[in-house]
Amino acid sequence: GLIPSSPTNPTVCVTADVLEVYRLAHLRCPHLSVQAFVKTVCDLHQRAYASYLTRQFTIAFDVYQQILAEVKVRVQAALQRDSPDWRLKHACPACTYKLEDEDELQFSMLYTMDGNDSLKRYHRRASQDDDELEDIGPNTVQPSSELPTAFQLRSDRYLSREAVDKLAKPGTKSLANEEVSNFYSSSTNNDDNPCTERWKNMRDDNTKRMWGIFEETGLFASLCRHGFSLVVADMVRSGELSKYPLAVVEKLLGAFGIKLGGGYDIGCSLKTTLANSPIGALAAELKHTSLVGAFHGHAHRRLCQLWHLATYVEGLGLEDLEGCERLFSKLNALAACVRYMSALRRQQAIAAFLEHNDMFEVFANITLFILNNYKQATKMLSEGSTALAIAMQELGVKDENVFEEWLKEERVYLKGLQKEPENETLEMEYWERLDNLIKEQVSQTSVWKVDTPETMEQGRPDETSADATARRHALEKYDKELEIVHGLERRLGLVKRWTPDMPEWQEAARKVGNRKYQRALDSLEGLLVARVFELTKMNKSQTGYALRQHIGKALKARSQAICTALDRFNNIAHASGKPKLQWDEVVQYTFLSDFDLLRDARQDIRKQPWATPAGRIAMDQYFKLCRAREEIRRLNVEARRVVTYLRDEMTYLRSCEELYCPMQPSLAHQIAIHRRERERFMTLHERRLTKLAELPGFSGCLTPGVSKQREPGDSTGPLPAAPTDMAVDLEATDGNDGVETGGDGNVDRGGDEGDDDDGEGDDDEGDDDDDEPIVAEALVSILKIADDQHEVERG
Repeated sequence: GLIPSSPTNPTVCVTADVLEVYRLAHLRCPHLSVQAFVKTVCDLHQRAYASYLTRQFTIAFDVYQQILAEVKVRVQAALQRDSPDWRLKHACPACTYKLEDEDELQFSMLYTMDGNDSLKRYHRRASQDDDELEDIGPNTVQPSSELPTAFQLRSDRYLSREAVDKLAKPGTKSLANEEVSNFYSSSTNNDDNPCTERWKNMRDDNTKRMWGIFEETGLFASLCRHGFSLVVADMVRSGELSKYPLAVVEKLLGAFGIKLGGGYDIGCSLKTTLANSPIGALAAELKHTSLVGAFHGHAHRRLCQLWHLATYVEGLGLEDLEGCERLFSKLNALAACVRYMSALRRQQAIAAFLEHNDMFEVFANITLFILNNYKQATKMLSEGSTALAIAMQELGVKDENVFEEWLKEERVYLKGLQKEPENETLEMEYWERLDNLIKEQVSQTSVWKVDTPETMEQGRPDETSADATARRHALEKYDKELEIVHGLERRLGLVKRWTPDMPEWQEAARKVGNRKYQRALDSLEGLLVARVFELTKMNKSQTGYALRQHIGKALKARSQAICTALDRFNNIAHASGKPKLQWDEVVQYTFLSDFDLLRDARQDIRKQPWATPAGRIAMDQYFKLCRAREEIRRLNVEARRVVTYLRDEMTYLRSCEELYCPMQPSLAHQIAIHRRERERFMTLHERRLTKLAELPGFSGCLTPGVSKQREPGDSTGPLPAAPTDMAVDLEATDGNDGVETGGDGNVDRGGDEGDDDDGEGDDDEGDDDDDEPIVAEALVSILKIADDQHEVERG
């Protein structure tokens, strides 16, 4: 088949086979650009490259993608799978294909979401005169120079901008100040979120200017725990604002309902934002749980980890909730391609990549995911149980339930460190003001002096005026401090002013010293946080040489700053009678939460079993074993769901294919292609499921069950109504302007992965002729849109 590069009087056409080769090659290697591919074709044809060929190929490829989208829409309609959110509700067989009589899970579905700023797109600004530019303010978005297009994105993965922006209305309590494009600028103080104020993005001039350069500043994505894409949203001229995760949660609650568990790098803060948002009541009613991923969680405060970290959340299993990071490592390859694309082509590229990844990566490896997780869980149980028994014997612990009590005790202790009691805060402030008052009194005395003839020096200038000014300043400072002291005494209800020999004075002095100790600890911790993140970035894939050199210099400066902060901390710790920290000990802190146990304020917990290194290791080992048992339970449910889905889906697709074959063979052939995309992985799935059944410690059942889903379009739902006549009108092809779509015009993607066809397409005689109607009709409709677009561009 030939795809023209112009809706009227085309001079260049591209074969569908060539376009399909580029589509698949680009999906496998997003770095492959249109220009590089066109140059390759020119080399094969021994023809000199011309730049206009790239433009013509791009036009033909746009038309080809619209044809594929149109064919997909018709296939989905024939399968009764064109209802709103059908794809989303059936995105993952392991998560959504629920069976009768299966064990109920604590979380009906686990998903993760996060934002990525690599998929930016430049804002194409219209060229304007200098006078016009002066009239535009610095915060005003200049008009775009892009031409309007009649093409539309045929994908339900994207959340519309309207659906996202409605959750950013004034009055919505958010983690972000909408004036500042910063998701982490929370002013919400909540006892359950001790690290809310911890997460703040940098707000420098470069960041603020970036919103004027880029139209889309990134992508916000959500995945199920197996890696299937759920929904995505463009981040438009902003950072990671709260409206993006809120829009995702709203969509998923509407699609999946009760008992969802959502992982997010700052899920602790999102929990508060969600509760205060317009969808807070719905989230509470449907028992939505906000969680923190395993990787990001170790940068949260210890109290936050005890509530939200994957290790301590009952029912989570071994899921790390970091699937978005793995997806973004793949999507980063698209960054260079989409930077200068139009808005439509960028969304097409991202949607096509996600669809291809779901089908040929995630679906192909879903049984591998189950097998590997099962191996990990059984290995953890076999090895960890022995290690835990030894640790319990060394600690003198006889009952595993003790670790649950330790966790509660640690939560109570750390919660008590969140805020100083108001009375203590007033007492410390009163002590500091009294100390300042004494200093001002001494300073006031020192500025008074009397000169006698004996003390006068010959030739010394007259300093009477300067001395008078100094005395006046000293009196004013003393009166100011005295007034503050009077106010604090009234608030504390004191009858007698404290003096250095009173017990109250000494106790307040101890508390002030302890607060200085904690602030020195905060400063040291902050430098180490930056050091950990810089080390991670320095070893990150695709970090350029210049950036690595810059980070290396920053690390040297950071190390010197850490040494200075450590010396200051040790001086304060020595004055407070607390243990010092050594350099080797500090730089080897793996978990930043270890600092929280140093925040000894009102009680000494260093001898508590849960505060000792051995006790902490044993407690973590116990909870990991609990999560391993939960993982096996979840995997047993998911494995049987997948087995049942594979059987039911193949049966349903074959039945639909046979149903449409007599009257609509072209549509039946497209359904066969759709089936073969899934069927090609059956051998892999069977091999892995066999290994799973033979795995030592396997406790599940791989006998197919009975699905609960019986709606139209479901794998066990009713078949479509039998077609009574040909639904394709061939007369629509008469106005095709002489562009022929021959036998190769069928959109046969059966050879997508290079797998053999096994001759399955040969069952229908004359497949080439039968495929012509559905593709020809789609081509005519697309060319009509292209013709309208051509008129717009000429106008």
